[in-house]
Amino acid sequence: MKKKVVSLLTAMALTVVALTGCGSAAADTTDTAAEVAEGTEETADAEAADTETAEAADTEAAEGADMSSVKAGFIFLHDENSTYDLNFLNAAKAACEKLGVECVTKTNIPEGQECYEAACELADAGCNFIFADSFGHEDYIIEAAKEYPDIQFSHATGTKAHTENLSNYHNAFASIYDGRYLAGIAAGMKLNEMIDNGDITADQAKIGYVGAYTYAEVISGYTSFFLGARSVCPTATMEVTFTGSWYDETAEKEGANKLIEDGCVLISQHADSMGAPTACETAGVPDVSYNGSTASACPNTFLVSSRVNWEPYFEYAMTCVANGTAIDTDWCGNLETGSVELSELGSCAAEGTQEAIDAAKADIIAGNLHVFDISTFTVEGKTLDSYEADVDTDADYTPDHEVVVDGYFHESGEGFRSAPYFNVQIDGITLLDTAF
Repeated sequence: MKKKVVSLLTAMALTVVALTGCGSAAADTTDTAAEVAEGTEETADAEAADTETAEAADTEAAEGADMSSVKAGFIFLHDENSTYDLNFLNAAKAACEKLGVECVTKTNIPEGQECYEAACELADAGCNFIFADSFGHEDYIIEAAKEYPDIQFSHATGTKAHTENLSNYHNAFASIYDGRYLAGIAAGMKLNEMIDNGDITADQAKIGYVGAYTYAEVISGYTSFFLGARSVCPTATMEVTFTGSWYDETAEKEGANKLIEDGCVLISQHADSMGAPTACETAGVPDVSYNGSTASACPNTFLVSSRVNWEPYFEYAMTCVANGTAIDTDWCGNLETGSVELSELGSCAAEGTQEAIDAAKADIIAGNLHVFDISTFTVEGKTLDSYEADVDTDADYTPDHEVVVDGYFHESGEGFRSAPYFNVQIDGITLLDTAF
């Protein structure tokens, strides 16, 4: 019933978004915008009610479990200086505090044998739920899971749980591409404002993106962000540069500066330091950050940030451990579970941005909007009618699953593994380097 209600409430909102292309005037939609605001307020109330219901159910499940039997260990690639790891740290502490679970953390654990050793130390210390947060940790967590079959291990962004067939090893992620898409709408609205103000022309609406590696996770992220931007600013293009590291403040700052010098008028990132945001603040270029607001450090240029909220997963998994029930092999949270979130908008966001985001969010939840709708992009000038993705990861990344069904690319959380596997190079995006 909720989906039907949301669909009706957001139909008018999407009309406004469609009419507000690059260079269009906001004044023409004043009356309709008021109606949209009313509708999105009602939608937000409905979504809040659903979230409260879900939280109540989770709380009830947790209250029925003996959470004192759970001791949780967490392995982080970096520490609180990394926006990526800080997001996990905060979620782990909050979930453990809420459930009354003892929490043990290990920070600055490299993607190597040190991860296996850290996992073994946590297991020997009595942890019966152990979680690692970085892609390169996976093989070492699997090794530890085989060594300790009575302990539950989970891994963020991993790809191998469904092929390893270990009852005590699990992958988890969220549909962050939805959040990236919504953040992209904020970027597109800002580009429209810059065009309307005469700061740039429509053909100068070029976005820059600082990525870590040419992994599917990064490709899925920058593509969904671009599609969100182009949904409201159709002349938008994008350039992407890569650093070869998840966290390298110098390289990320240099990457952002390179993009700015090349004419990019707005920057986003999938890398974990403050390098890109600070470069944008210095240059006066609008910035969309990742995994947390940078408004305090970059008050003049921060637009919005998307993130995965890991609290719902930690609460779910630890309650499963307490109850002795199975943890999903591949768990993928979404907007409805509260696992994908956007920060509050920065002060430089364009007028009407929140309304546009709310309308698109409601339509995603209602199932009326799919981020990777094949009618919204082309590949070498052609529609992507069919695509086999590497879902069952192997060393050669062999395609093994048809993922274009019902008019859209079914990304993580759509019946396959939880981690992203979208690795398509679509038109409108230029990669400046592909060495990583």
